[in-house]
Amino acid sequence: MASDHDAEDILKPLVFRLHENVPKAVREVLLERGWSEFDEQEQDEADWNLYWQNSPFRMTDHRSIKPWQRLNHYPETARITRKDYLARHLKRMKGIYGPSLYEFSPVAFIMPNDYVKFMAEYTKERQALGRKPSYWICKPVALSRGRGILIFQDIKDFVYDCMVIVQKYISNPLLISGYKWDLRLYVCVTSFCPLTIYTYEEGLVRFATEKYDLGSLDNVYAHLTNTSINKFGASYKKNKEGIGRGCKWTFSKFRSYLRSHEVDDLLLWRRINNIVMLTLLAVTPSVPLTSNCFELFGFDILIDDKFKPWLLEVNYSPALHLDCSIDTTVKKRLLHDIIELLNYKKGGHSNGENVQNTTQENTNLTAPGKNRDLSKAQPFESVFYVARGSFKKGAIAMGKMSRTQPRKTLTSQLRERMNKPKPSSQSKAASKSKQLPGARHSPHASVQVTHWLPTTESFNYKLTIPPYFVSAKDKRPFPRIGDFVLIFPFNDAALEASRNGIDIKSIIHEIHKLMSKQLP
Repeated sequence: MASDHDAEDILKPLVFRLHENVPKAVREVLLERGWSEFDEQEQDEADWNLYWQNSPFRMTDHRSIKPWQRLNHYPETARITRKDYLARHLKRMKGIYGPSLYEFSPVAFIMPNDYVKFMAEYTKERQALGRKPSYWICKPVALSRGRGILIFQDIKDFVYDCMVIVQKYISNPLLISGYKWDLRLYVCVTSFCPLTIYTYEEGLVRFATEKYDLGSLDNVYAHLTNTSINKFGASYKKNKEGIGRGCKWTFSKFRSYLRSHEVDDLLLWRRINNIVMLTLLAVTPSVPLTSNCFELFGFDILIDDKFKPWLLEVNYSPALHLDCSIDTTVKKRLLHDIIELLNYKKGGHSNGENVQNTTQENTNLTAPGKNRDLSKAQPFESVFYVARGSFKKGAIAMGKMSRTQPRKTLTSQLRERMNKPKPSSQSKAASKSKQLPGARHSPHASVQVTHWLPTTESFNYKLTIPPYFVSAKDKRPFPRIGDFVLIFPFNDAALEASRNGIDIKSIIHEIHKLMSKQLP
């Protein structure tokens, strides 16, 4: 029988570790969910469950990942979040698989390398009879938040002093009450092998705060939708006709607006999902095989007046600061649902049964402001479970008390067991019935954790830590968690083509078939 001290250790909260400059909303949500923050003075180096930072991790961090740990970045994903890298990847995919699929991004020229090509295109258009000259937009490749952007029509106005990308400016955006806007779509990749992509149903519609006007290309408040720019505009706090105060809507409000104008928004979202899949396919083969990571991207999508969606850029570590009430509504719920995707549970089963027996104390794990019954979704198969029951009031407070020895938590107990010498053959039989701490309700919890550790050999060839995002019942990704909806794999063929190394050609073939069914 476990001692009272052991039971108390089992009930201790999960541990998160944050790098500097991580938005405080991340800390707030984790604390709301009963997690505790890592204390390097009191805990061992590996005694944490989630490490979140804005910048990429080192490859040594990925190689040393433990079964109970998650990192919020995959290696090499910046290949599509820098504007010039994204342009090169999409251009390559367009050349291989044809322009019909990859026509969702404007033609791009990377300066200064592509200056001659750009001038040839610019001159050709200016000399074409009866053709109105195009507008162009110039963006520094490594800057964000709208910094350094220039919109021009005449080459004499084109001036730059760093590496930039020049694209045709989409001069016919779909306007709402005369204002330009775009979509910030949140996308979470829980695995690149097999490729597993979730899009978030809620998101942000970001408005310019002055009416769109091609006669004033230097007016950033009319042409740029970045909140970091528009919140300083004179019209930001004004009640703008048809828009309201501020510069943001939720996707929910946007969908209601479209339906009130008899727009087929379902078809629009399907086209946007196709853009997400095709963009991530461009980088998937470049991502090293790694375990226990996830990646949150911010896709910026513009809709033109023909209802065609265009990809503007992909953001790495998209902003999670809470600048307004709309941010609080969307981003805090987003963070709660990300933690649900990470598959750390205080109770439940891993044998395919519904998680409807969790205690009332667990209701704080759902996002505030939205009453969700997570028991209707299939439960996660977790690497381990924390014992069911409420936290003792003194458990978190004890974490701040000084100790002569590092604090003993569920994570440290798992680590200690992994580091123990292998038992003799005589003792193996006796230990078969033993389970990991807190896994009393899970028949799968007795699996030897040492089999899940990555080694130098296995890191390069196969994953040795089981994926945390699949159903215990059929080993498939869950179709929905909170407001996260699975968009890839979308059928059995797509799943098989991404399971053992990515078969891009087969997946492209399946996407072709999917898009042909979506034709209006």
